[in-house]
Amino acid sequence: MPQARKSAAHPLFGGSPVPLYIQLAEVLRHRIGRGDWAAGAMLPSIEELMAEFQVARVTVRQAMALLARDGLVSPQRGRGTFVHPAGAGRRLKVETTLDDLVEMYRGDVPELLTIAESEAAPVLADRDGAPAPAYFHMRRVHSRGGERYCVITIYIDERVFRRAPDRFRHEVILPVLVGIPGLVIARARQTLEIAKADPEVAALLGIPVNEPIAEVRRVLCDPAGTVIYLAEVTYRGDYVHLDMDLRP
Repeated sequence: MPQARKSAAHPLFGGSPVPLYIQLAEVLRHRIGRGDWAAGAMLPSIEELMAEFQVARVTVRQAMALLARDGLVSPQRGRGTFVHPAGAGRRLKVETTLDDLVEMYRGDVPELLTIAESEAAPVLADRDGAPAPAYFHMRRVHSRGGERYCVITIYIDERVFRRAPDRFRHEVILPVLVGIPGLVIARARQTLEIAKADPEVAALLGIPVNEPIAEVRRVLCDPAGTVIYLAEVTYRGDYVHLDMDLRP
């Protein structure tokens, strides 16, 4: 008697070479991130997830283990799997004004790990502004609750950096920058693109290669049009939340 043909996985997963359990974990990760399940809520049972996504029990278990490792869920024997409070509140809002961005950093200061310092000049586009005579360059990894969520490359006009070198080295840059007496920021611009993690970024953030990431580029200029600050920030995709007020 011929064997019954095993049903294919959910069309959502397509023909990606990425293992099914990683794809499933990403789907569940995004549902948690957008608030489908609140902090403390119980996730659907293994059987329910098997049926919804047409995957094997081991695939669901592996996906849950991955989310638990990342601190998003908390499995409880005999009860089920629950959204961890820290996991539900991990998203960062991509602010659309400089004042809001600075206030976000003031209110929730991350742990900083500087992985490079040097004197190096950024690559500037014509629309960015004029280059300063020299720049101080830093590369950092930011973490919250022990989890790395972004890699940031920063260039500061060296004349500005010399005004508060210790603070720039040990604090979040933007609140320090805007608080320097007499320093005027005449123009600030930010762009965001969605990309995939290369091997270096994946290793620094502890995510799989080709995982979705958000690349943010910030440029601040003084009244003379000189670029006094440029930051290139790579965020984990599951940390980014863009909320824009579309005024009529």
